[in-house]
Amino acid sequence: MNQIRSVCVYSASSTKVDPLYFEAAERLGQLLAERHIRLVNGAGSIGLMRAVADAVLRNGGEATGVIPRFMVEQNWHHRGMTELIEVASMHERKQKMADLSDAVIALPGGCGTLEELLEIITWKQLGLYLNPIIILNVNGFFDSLLNMLGRAIEENFMRRQHGEIWRVARTPEEAVELLYTTPTWDVSIRKFAAI
Repeated sequence: MNQIRSVCVYSASSTKVDPLYFEAAERLGQLLAERHIRLVNGAGSIGLMRAVADAVLRNGGEATGVIPRFMVEQNWHHRGMTELIEVASMHERKQKMADLSDAVIALPGGCGTLEELLEIITWKQLGLYLNPIIILNVNGFFDSLLNMLGRAIEENFMRRQHGEIWRVARTPEEAVELLYTTPTWDVSIRKFAAI
């Protein structure tokens, strides 16, 4: 069973999404707090990013936010985080969040969330990140992306083994359970990085 002390959660900053996505973010935050798992996220002050952090904090958990200095200067940061880490750039932000996490969960989101998710999948493919990656497919949000990844495998743009990089959950409860049951990526998988 995996030792999970902290989880990086990628998620939207939009405030206009369907309430069911907010409910999933809040439930995920509650579950992380109940399991004494520290949240690591981008420290945004709105949207699902805030909802998951607020739920963690409201339920007695701890939340570390990592945010570029220019976003703090724009007052885009969550002021109630247990710990706020300012970095110089978006690239440094993503690296720091990965470094601080024992796993990743991706909630629905826009370009930023999708970019973070695809980058961490790539890092795992290359053996640079070995921890569980869980796609929380609320309301079938990620169905098109999962189909695209499946097509990439079917058409040999990715090796079949790379389909084991991520796991898919439909509910926050399932996502949290997958944290503990998803095998750590074998470093020897690096040999599969090139086709």
